[in-house]
Amino acid sequence: MTENEPDWQYGYGAGGVALVRYERGEREGRPWADRLEVVDPRADLAAQVAYVRAELAGWVVSGPVELGQELVRQGAVVLRHGHTMERELTDAPPAGGWEAWARTPLRDGLRAVPCDRGAAALVPATLAAFGPGHPDHRPEERADGQPAVQRLSELLAGDVVGPLLPSSALVVDDADRVVAGAVLTDWDGLPWIASVFRDPALGYRGLGRDLLRRTVGDVALAGRTGIGLAVTEGNAARRLYEEMGFTVTGTSLTVVVP
Repeated sequence: MTENEPDWQYGYGAGGVALVRYERGEREGRPWADRLEVVDPRADLAAQVAYVRAELAGWVVSGPVELGQELVRQGAVVLRHGHTMERELTDAPPAGGWEAWARTPLRDGLRAVPCDRGAAALVPATLAAFGPGHPDHRPEERADGQPAVQRLSELLAGDVVGPLLPSSALVVDDADRVVAGAVLTDWDGLPWIASVFRDPALGYRGLGRDLLRRTVGDVALAGRTGIGLAVTEGNAARRLYEEMGFTVTGTSLTVVVP
């Protein structure tokens, strides 16, 4: 397997011909066919749906929007409609160069620290950032934060998207409280912004942009050639990512197959 290439699992149709391929994982406590794509050019939408309904029943499937929409019409439940975005770091550096981004100042009373605290320290700001009305809100998360602690613990341990990168950073206030953060992981060799958040109730408008500039600049100075992230459809943060030079590289619909 080469860098950035997933360990493909194949699904076969009639005559033993490979119909689809996907990366096997786990999501929401279910088996997950991630990055599913059709490899048989002769397979129409009906054949794709028939395969998924027969062979991947009860699975989470992330794949083409058209396939996901048809599965939804047949009873599947949408988990996420998202886009992957990437920014090349070898071309078109920002004005002032990557060092200028890496040294983006934070406003008075705030400081950047390594992302080396336990998950519980990140939970309050994370839950506030993705509250009701946000496209990434998780209704199942309780006020005590326990589901979020588990989810963030797995992310920080490298069990979700890959090992934590040193360019990850948290922002704390003068009371040493986490108010924002950017968690970066290594996704098959590509630096990946797995989570970026800011507690909106505390103000600090523009802090997300400052933090992203610092982390992206740090990744570039480390000699990496690109960086990626995923953004949910309808998330206003997409405009910020585009302003920072990220472009859409893929779109998928994630559903739970009945």
